[in-house]
Amino acid sequence: MSNSIGHVVELFISKKNEDQRISKTLIEIDMDGVIDDKFYAKDVERAILLTSTSSYDLVSKNNIKISYGALGENILIDYNPYDLPIGTKVKIGKVVIEISQNCTICNHLSSIDKRVPTLLENDRGVFVKVIEAGFIEKGDKLYLLDFLQN
Repeated sequence: MSNSIGHVVELFISKKNEDQRISKTLIEIDMDGVIDDKFYAKDVERAILLTSTSSYDLVSKNNIKISYGALGENILIDYNPYDLPIGTKVKIGKVVIEISQNCTICNHLSSIDKRVPTLLENDRGVFVKVIEAGFIEKGDKLYLLDFLQN
């Protein structure tokens, strides 16, 4: 396999009826998304939100204090995937995911700061669907796979 492009910085799940994100060292993923997450089995095309630390850096450069997890991500990585085409596959640990769509900005982000939705209009994250299930652990390496591969 080619060289790693980055690694997993943080992992999160959301629980039903709770606003707070729960930081995890390990998450289990199957074809319906992140097991135990409140969005599990809702929409396989939007099963998992993958966000880059570059989004947090962009917000921070504008003097807005924000904690990891505040953007609603399940997986936070230190690689910026926002310019990768839909259909690109990424391997994280033993899990393979495929970029299915760009994440749209949610109104709740303006509760952090009214500038956040504009700042992150095209840089909040990407939704991915699961190609190969398994476990993802904090610190796992990322590998770009040929996005034309089946």
